Amino acid sequence: MTNDLKDIPAVILCGGLGTRFAEETTIRPKPMVEIDNRPILWHIMSHYALFGVRRFILCLGYKGDMIRDYFLHYWRINRDIEVNLKSGTAQVLDNGGRGPEDWDVVLAETGRLSQTGMRIRKVLDRIDSPTFFATYGDGVSTVDIGALYEAHRKSGRLATITGVRPSSRFGELDIEGGQIKTFQEKPQSQGGWINGGFMVLEKPAFDHLGPADDVSLERGVLEVLADREQLSVHCHGGFWQCMDTARERDLLNEMCKGGTPPWLRRDAE
Repeated sequence: MTNDLKDIPAVILCGGLGTRFAEETTIRPKPMVEIDNRPILWHIMSHYALFGVRRFILCLGYKGDMIRDYFLHYWRINRDIEVNLKSGTAQVLDNGGRGPEDWDVVLAETGRLSQTGMRIRKVLDRIDSPTFFATYGDGVSTVDIGALYEAHRKSGRLATITGVRPSSRFGELDIEGGQIKTFQEKPQSQGGWINGGFMVLEKPAFDHLGPADDVSLERGVLEVLADREQLSVHCHGGFWQCMDTARERDLLNEMCKGGTPPWLRRDAE
């Protein structure tokens, strides 16, 4: 499966304003908020790369220059360099086998205020396969990308989304006769499934949109596909976490302290 996915690009939505996380997003785009000293965007890309994906198309918008600069200088940032201060010359040193990831990254300007459906439609000509992955630039998961792709292929539909059960934002109480029998801090919700991103799409999923249709991916594309019975779901019961608040950023950073976080391990669920 890994060899198959190297030819399937991943489109990542990186252009939103991130207004719910203003303490960070007044300074940087949300995909550049750091988790364990790396942008969450890098973590998302690294998760796809675990399954063989190596081509990424980033839909830029709000403060997109910060994302451009990060990847334009990525090669130098991640190499050891010796600088002679007198001559001003610089020499790249052998990193002992370490080095930047073997990724192709397309930095695509899709408009500062474009909605998510418009952003993806604008990059369709940058996608060189009929099928592509798509996700948001603010969430990590242990979803098996290979299994997701296989589920989409078997469905025969134009799109597949990953259904997740997010963690509750509050502690859960089991009450009996006025007494708390059990208390569980922020358990995984046992309610309905929600769209966790990590999607697989076919290009024709956007055929109903015109050049001027500035619509969200959710209402303008996925709802239409559902009405046409062209939307399937791959349910993921394992780890998934979005990053909309400082608390969620801190939670993800805390998960990195014990070693490799779950979203960077193929064996994690």
